[in-house]
Amino acid sequence: MTTRGRRSASGPHGPPPVSTPPRPPPVVDRRRNRPLREVLDELLAHTRDIARRAKAMTPAELDYAQQRLEWLADEVWRLSIGEAPGGPPE
Repeated sequence: MTTRGRRSASGPHGPPPVSTPPRPPPVVDRRRNRPLREVLDELLAHTRDIARRAKAMTPAELDYAQQRLEWLADEVWRLSIGEAPGGPPE
């Protein structure tokens, strides 16, 4: 039996085109807002430090740690909405 005269399933000009899956949306680089990323990293490091040392901290250290947490949280908020960063706590 010959295949002459028969059309193949792939058509006369080769196989049918393969559809490519849709491309996912481009990944937004989280490091685009560098100051925000740095303050977030500082907030996380401070929080981890407090969690590790809380039982051994003096009341003065705990008070300062709480003030610093509040300041860092305010900085994260300011930077996330596009305001200029404030100065460090006094």
